[in-house]
Amino acid sequence: MEDWLFPPSYDDSYLPSTESPYWFTHRETMAAGDREAAILTRLKEVCAYAYANAPFYRRRWDEAGFHPNQLESLEDFEERVPVIRKTDLREAQAVSPPFGDYLCVPDSEVFRVHGTSGTTGRPTTFAIGRNDWRAIANAHARIMWSMGLRPGDMICIAAIFSLYLGSWGALAGAERLGARAFPFGAGVSGMTARCAQWLHQLKPTGFYSTPTYALHLAQTAIDDGINPRDFCLEVMFFSGEPGASIPAIRDRLHDLFGARIIDSGSMAEMTPWMNVAGSAESGGMLCWQDIVYTEICDPNTMRRVPFGKRGTPVYTHLERTSQPMIRLVSGDLSTWVEGPGACGRTYPVLPLGVFGRIDDMFTIRGENVYPSEIDAAMNELANYGGEHQIVISRETSMDELLLKIEAKPEVYNSGEGPLVAFRDETARKMAQLLGLRAKIEIVPHGSLPRTDFKARRIVDDRELFREMKAAIDEHLA
Repeated sequence: MEDWLFPPSYDDSYLPSTESPYWFTHRETMAAGDREAAILTRLKEVCAYAYANAPFYRRRWDEAGFHPNQLESLEDFEERVPVIRKTDLREAQAVSPPFGDYLCVPDSEVFRVHGTSGTTGRPTTFAIGRNDWRAIANAHARIMWSMGLRPGDMICIAAIFSLYLGSWGALAGAERLGARAFPFGAGVSGMTARCAQWLHQLKPTGFYSTPTYALHLAQTAIDDGINPRDFCLEVMFFSGEPGASIPAIRDRLHDLFGARIIDSGSMAEMTPWMNVAGSAESGGMLCWQDIVYTEICDPNTMRRVPFGKRGTPVYTHLERTSQPMIRLVSGDLSTWVEGPGACGRTYPVLPLGVFGRIDDMFTIRGENVYPSEIDAAMNELANYGGEHQIVISRETSMDELLLKIEAKPEVYNSGEGPLVAFRDETARKMAQLLGLRAKIEIVPHGSLPRTDFKARRIVDDRELFREMKAAIDEHLA
């Protein structure tokens, strides 16, 4: 089972010894140099396969003057192979619908079809072959094992079962692991309160959702008189948005649930999306390089940055055969350090996980700000009521930032003094983070919208800005 072949072939009955923290001991703990040599061999195979079977890659690589037989080092891969972006995939599917001319298998071999919602552009369709789905399930089971989950454990999957691939990947991994899968779902009105009741009754070992939903679940349970720690969850793993690796948010989740908090997740296109995922012992995320080869690259040059530096992840499938992604730019932001992690696995580590998207960044008076940084800062405030909203003006002579933030009920209802103190504390925190002043409005707990999926806290709305500014100015007067 330690053999690493392309295309991959897995024994779906295999399980490691219950005493082993590793699924594949050698592959997970081998020297970094030995792994890079094996990755180079695999990259040669993957690129040759894509060149032979995907007009998309053959056309782009011919235009770039690259041929797979030119790969002699990882540096060659970095320098010679052009990156691809989501826009390239959408354009390919527009010309060659529905799957694009980067589909490497006959239509008859497509086992599952997933995709994006298309809310920000043309939907992207994912065609996944049967063997690929088996490889995805095996990869996710392997990574869940590293999280401390075992056969027979019950795992609640509390995320939307629709186009969102995260839920289905988690389900496939749980089933392959031999766990008792509880695909509860999310997104229906009243479902969160019922989820709390089910968790209180069943007390599963594991739980999967987005960080935002878990925080919403905890507050819903508390409002209904249930302590989230009474769910007795041992492992909570997350994807879909930044947060679970950021200390303030991770610690808040741990304080609420008492569980081990593990971050995971790259891109739906890169499923198995747990290809960057933490383990039971290692914080942040491990780059599981023998599943998906990850480079952290300078967003301008698309060259790898040294360990310790910030850049955008660029991903390459090493096991997918149906729609292999080769140097797909994530558009996310991360930083990496050299392994091994605390678990003994020798993969590179993303200590803060994926902590924001480059295109989510906004600039206030010349300062680059990432929403996840504000999220983390708010969660460090003792009197934070659980939700906030960022409002940006780009109409005035200077950019302005207004922050609506909920206070805990006991603070909001305690009179002007505690509210002023909380507002001043929030303003100081924002000044430390941004290097500039932000206007702060304190609002009652529960007054800002919640979500059953990913948080959307940024509003770039000039009219709302004027209304909020007027209200704040009137209050201060």
